[in-house]
Amino acid sequence: MRRLAAAPVFSLGFRPLFLAGAGFAALAILIWGLWLYGHWFDLQPAGGMLAWHRHEMPFGFAAAIVAGFLLTAVPNWTGIPGVRGGALIALVSVWLLGRLAWWLPLPTGLILALQWGFLPLLAVMLGRDLVAARKRDNYPIVLVLGLMAGCQALTLIGLYNDDTGLQRQGVLGALWLVAALMTVIGGRVIPFFIQRGLNRPPAPVANPLPTRLLLIGSLLTAVTFAAGLNDSPQWWLAGLFVLTGSLQLMRLIRWHDRGMWRVPLLWSLYLAYGWMALATWAMALWHLGLIGQQSLATHALAVGGVGGLILAMIARVSLGHTGRLLQPSKGMVLGFALVLIAAGCRVLLVPFSSLGLGLSVVLWCAGFALFLRHYTGILLKPRL
Repeated sequence: MRRLAAAPVFSLGFRPLFLAGAGFAALAILIWGLWLYGHWFDLQPAGGMLAWHRHEMPFGFAAAIVAGFLLTAVPNWTGIPGVRGGALIALVSVWLLGRLAWWLPLPTGLILALQWGFLPLLAVMLGRDLVAARKRDNYPIVLVLGLMAGCQALTLIGLYNDDTGLQRQGVLGALWLVAALMTVIGGRVIPFFIQRGLNRPPAPVANPLPTRLLLIGSLLTAVTFAAGLNDSPQWWLAGLFVLTGSLQLMRLIRWHDRGMWRVPLLWSLYLAYGWMALATWAMALWHLGLIGQQSLATHALAVGGVGGLILAMIARVSLGHTGRLLQPSKGMVLGFALVLIAAGCRVLLVPFSSLGLGLSVVLWCAGFALFLRHYTGILLKPRL
């Protein structure tokens, strides 16, 4: 056990959790696609395949990546050594038990308990260090994690009571909370990455008001989903989505630099953030009665925004924090493009052809498989 705890893969949180999250992203969507097309076994998870798919993408896949990023970033912000070794193995084990619990012949209550343990434990670990270092500017991150844990509890209560409406509220609330978290983190790192990646002079300090409004609007958006207020079109919610969508668009305009289109680690982040803005505007159009399917906006966010940003971010963070040059392989650049195209297939082709769903599944799985192909060795080996 000591040798395992001392292995490079457990030296920082991003290493095991990026590997676990990316592997699960490919496996979970592969299983979902096989089931949709009638090629899956009779084995069913607790609550059925739809409940499993809804729950596992935000609370399994996204939560693992968010945890890996924050467990690596918070030590840099606080100066306090991060979770590693045996403690990190224990945290990853809690995450893994939650994924396996769906498929084990256990009492329902135990299954739900195993699934819910990860986010509260993560919030406590990070909150302890942020409070000790008095990093008040980062307290909202712990708030978002707590709200995500609340949404997961809502989803699991719905699963226990066979209430699909409650499950949907919790899952969509969590998805938009992940978007809120990425709005906060993206607003910090994307302009910095562009400035450093293109050797541009530092930009003047921006007015903090739009950023604060965007954070408040993003959190309110997530709360409206968790409360079930987005089940039918509402004019006032259209206004909320127009406001947040406009602020997202302003960011994209302010960040744009023609030089970034030559740098894959930059355009991949920029285009994925663009999918987040597009999803917000699509929700505004749905509330105004101009789009017929809310799921198009949801999957624009989930596949293009969250999936695209995650893949681009973990590729960059993995290179930077292992001492490698910030130059992804050609295979990884292809992976960025595949996930972004997968979003286009899911949103633009599915309304017209069932082929769009199959293409989206294949492209998504291929994109994350390419990450595993090119980064597993990097994440298992010591820092250069």
